[in-house]
Amino acid sequence: MKAIECLKYGDVEYLVLSDVEKPAPKDHEVLIKICATSVTTSDVLIRRMNEPLIPKLILQIIFGFGRPRNPVLGMVTSGIVERKGKDVTLFEIGDEVFAYGSISPTKRRFGSYAEYICLPEDWNIALKPVNLSFGEAAAIPYGGLLASHLLKKTSINKNDKVLIYGASGSIGTMAIQLAKHVGAHVTSVCSSRNFELVTSLGSDKMIDYTKKNAEKQLERYKYVIDAVGNSKSSKLKEKSKKALTPNGKYISIDHGTPLTPKEAFFKLKTLAEQNKIKPVIDSIYPLEKMAEAHKYVEMGHKRGNVVITIE
Repeated sequence: MKAIECLKYGDVEYLVLSDVEKPAPKDHEVLIKICATSVTTSDVLIRRMNEPLIPKLILQIIFGFGRPRNPVLGMVTSGIVERKGKDVTLFEIGDEVFAYGSISPTKRRFGSYAEYICLPEDWNIALKPVNLSFGEAAAIPYGGLLASHLLKKTSINKNDKVLIYGASGSIGTMAIQLAKHVGAHVTSVCSSRNFELVTSLGSDKMIDYTKKNAEKQLERYKYVIDAVGNSKSSKLKEKSKKALTPNGKYISIDHGTPLTPKEAFFKLKTLAEQNKIKPVIDSIYPLEKMAEAHKYVEMGHKRGNVVITIE
């Protein structure tokens, strides 16, 4: 089968289209013919592997030294069940599904930068919402699960003021929708070119982090949610960390290891089916253009998700 392999850590030139062995499902696994995946910020972080020494060492212990242990990256899958193991009961051949290759910090599987992938039937895998295309379904798991992880650290009551820093990315666009779903008054921090997008997702107020004295627009918030972490900062961001009510809380995506439990995954599926959340797609690339997609995501200005289609 065709797959994109990361031959070594570093530049996008090490992402190479290869012919690799097609996987076969084990007894409790399904073989999925992948129709779409996505390039996430985490994918780029792993491929570059240019973190400071200690974080880099930890990452290489997890993912492999010199090159990824599994050279086929990608954890987001949307496609069709082609085969199933003899003990699989939850899915049938021909089912349209979407999935995320992690259910805990110790149970994860890469490999969606390819035509096929095998996943255990009891992981984060479900029937694709019928109201979504394969590309749209591939734009839900990463941002949705990480936003869910952030929101789980809150106890939002109706009309609580919530600030979301990095509101136009894959995590931020989902965080807006999930916060609005539980009744928050949301202020989105992004550039003015994304004001229309975040407004369409329910944002009540916007702050352009590129503007001079933008920090003067800050109010007091019950929660400040940082959806970009240490990868981006500004004077506004530093001020926002302290723009809290007496019992307010600052929550960063870099605080601890994000959890991706099944209940959060299936909640996202339900909300998508009910049109309570909608995936945001910035751009779509074919598998053969994976290096270009990585280069675009690496620039740090994508809106929502970058989707890869696989024919």
